[in-house]
Amino acid sequence: MSARPEIREVHKTRCCVVGGGPGGAVLALLLARRGIPVTLLEEHEDFERDFRGDTIHPSTMELMDQLGLAERLLERRHTKIRHLSFGVGGQTVRVADFTRLKTRFPHITFMPQADFLDFVAREAARYPSCELRMGANVQELIVEDEPSADAPPRGAPVPVVRGVRYRARDGWHEVRAPLTIGADGRFSKVRRLAGFQPIATSQPMDVLWFRLPRRLEDGEDAFGRLGNGHFAAVINRWDYWQLAYVIPKGTYRDLRAAGLPLLRTSVAELLPELADRVDHLRDWKQVSLLSVESNRLRRWYRPGLLLIGDAAHTMSPVGGVGINYAIQDAVVAANVLTGPLRSGRPQLRDLASVQRRREWPTRVIQAIQSRAARALLTTVAASATPAGPPAALRLLPRIPLLRDLPARVVAFGIWPVRLDDP
Repeated sequence: MSARPEIREVHKTRCCVVGGGPGGAVLALLLARRGIPVTLLEEHEDFERDFRGDTIHPSTMELMDQLGLAERLLERRHTKIRHLSFGVGGQTVRVADFTRLKTRFPHITFMPQADFLDFVAREAARYPSCELRMGANVQELIVEDEPSADAPPRGAPVPVVRGVRYRARDGWHEVRAPLTIGADGRFSKVRRLAGFQPIATSQPMDVLWFRLPRRLEDGEDAFGRLGNGHFAAVINRWDYWQLAYVIPKGTYRDLRAAGLPLLRTSVAELLPELADRVDHLRDWKQVSLLSVESNRLRRWYRPGLLLIGDAAHTMSPVGGVGINYAIQDAVVAANVLTGPLRSGRPQLRDLASVQRRREWPTRVIQAIQSRAARALLTTVAASATPAGPPAALRLLPRIPLLRDLPARVVAFGIWPVRLDDP
């Protein structure tokens, strides 16, 4: 058995948040604004990575506006998407129209996630109650036996999480806190250390993720295209187009064995406006396979520990709502836990309240994502022979009660949340 590492420092705080992604960073900001001592631990040294999600939804922009930060956030480089459309059978289908929403921000904002996280982290660091530690690789949970305060028999010892141990460039550190919150994403180490096993849901597709050059004469809007048995989403990243190319689950090995020329040909046929630059794909190293997953925990908490965002419920990329839901988790957590964190140690009932308020919207949206993914693949398969869009999509814009529903769900989720007054 290896000896326990020497601890260089023991830091005490009121709340330790592990993971500097959208949910963790926003939660740290919200708690810091309310004067709650919070320490945010991020494994990487900076935010400069190739993130898969760069969307800021209207609900998040309304939160930034409520905090007085929206205008300064939008000073950073971004684009706006006011409609979600894709082409099929020579026709364009508008799936969602955000301009009809009653909000100051009737659009999806596309901004590099690194810029968004940097902005939120800098805002949080302005408050003396917040400490951001980069390069903090969490390795252990600190678990101690304490008398039970929630469940009978009262006073019986139960294991309680009281912080984490992490490794940094200068050695090992401890952060001790009455509450630890795991917001460290779909591959959550905190979730694994706590022994939680997520319930996986079957997803029928994977995504190839790659770039093609963008030229000045190209349009600016993101778009989707369906045809010839394939589907691609094309996202404007200023100096290049980011492509998400959908493939059926488990077919990547066969596609790769067929060779890169086949992929280039398929992309050129589906997106003829980009056909003159598919030769940019010269090596499979330029193509990332994104395994589409969706899962959730039965229970998001244990004494002293709460999980939020993808750590509690990994979302598929359908609708791009994962970031939105992680931030909504953070808002609800701040609303529920501010009082308990100020007065003492949050109890199990407080942590259960966060899950209770967020679990139903999460389960509903995951079910919608799964159905949408299967419907998309069915339509993709049918597109191998020329045809127009499915009848349901053609009728959707013509039914007043339904035409705005997709935009509302994408923009605000199943159950919109708002930050309570501190």
